[in-house]
Amino acid sequence: MQFLNNLINQNAFSLEPNLKSKLFLKYINLLTAHHYKKSHLYKDYLSGINYKLKKKNRNLDEIPFLPVRLFKDFDFLSIKKKEIFKTLLSSGTSSNKLSKIYIDKNNAFNQMKVLQKIFYNLIGNSRLPMLVIDKENTKMDRKSFNASAAAISGFSIFANKIVYLLNQENKIDYNKLNNFLKQNINEKFLIFGFTSNIYLNLIKKINPAKLYSKDFSNALLVHGGGWKKMEDQKIHRKQFNLLLKKKLSIENVRNYYGLVEQIGSIFFECSCGYFIASNYSDIIIRDENLEISKKGKVGLVQLLSLLPSSYPGHSILTDDIGEIVDDYKCNCFGHGKRFLIHGRLKDAELRGCSNI
Repeated sequence: MQFLNNLINQNAFSLEPNLKSKLFLKYINLLTAHHYKKSHLYKDYLSGINYKLKKKNRNLDEIPFLPVRLFKDFDFLSIKKKEIFKTLLSSGTSSNKLSKIYIDKNNAFNQMKVLQKIFYNLIGNSRLPMLVIDKENTKMDRKSFNASAAAISGFSIFANKIVYLLNQENKIDYNKLNNFLKQNINEKFLIFGFTSNIYLNLIKKINPAKLYSKDFSNALLVHGGGWKKMEDQKIHRKQFNLLLKKKLSIENVRNYYGLVEQIGSIFFECSCGYFIASNYSDIIIRDENLEISKKGKVGLVQLLSLLPSSYPGHSILTDDIGEIVDDYKCNCFGHGKRFLIHGRLKDAELRGCSNI
């Protein structure tokens, strides 16, 4: 859609709140109408909740949402099957059901461009050496990505070289790690991994005595995906960051939040510890009655994105609990709604991506 191309050409955090609200509402209305026309399943869903398609909604909270769990039971499509370029899969759940998200080439390209626009605010325009806190998946299907593979593949575009910390037995490969450190310890480099993997391997398991250097102060560590099956070991972000600093002198740590089920919605922490919404995404908090919560009140997170055109994932009610802090110009990024994620609904299924 042309409106998205115009937005992508701007800085990802350039729109001041009033202008963003006006443009975002206009474009999200167009997406709702698009999916109503192209997806019979989505049209049936809207009919089932007695939603009548309007030429335009006056407020963002009037945009209908799909509960995220529906993607585990139904294949939502707004394109022909022959146009599917890539299938994204959610991580494993207690019911063993996976969400399947179908995207075409245009969505895949826009997803990459938006990630670039947002992440370049943290690293600049240069590619960096990247240490991945995972094992290499040598049998990865390039047309079907689970949450882990999709995240690593997405962030790999910022790397000029990639080294995986773990061998195929999920043990730290100190030879590979030390070779990486010898080449890159004196320059800026990326460390990427899921929160639970970072905690397990960089905080708990790694032996500093076996390292070429214990000074990782030039690293930018990016993590997401939450704690999943390690929920019983979960610690507060401040303690998490403090342990990384104490053990490996890592000070620049940024968590990110997003869903496999909604492309385009990826939110990085600012230096104050808040997630911030870009031009391409927005967030609403709803109470137990699904009414709009006031700023500062904790409730269910509804995410909106301007990217999904191949499937109706532009407005999703998540299983996550959060609160909006303010709509402020952040010194790290720029304009954007700042918010916190506090966790998941207690009976929600275990699902990535990035719930810390």
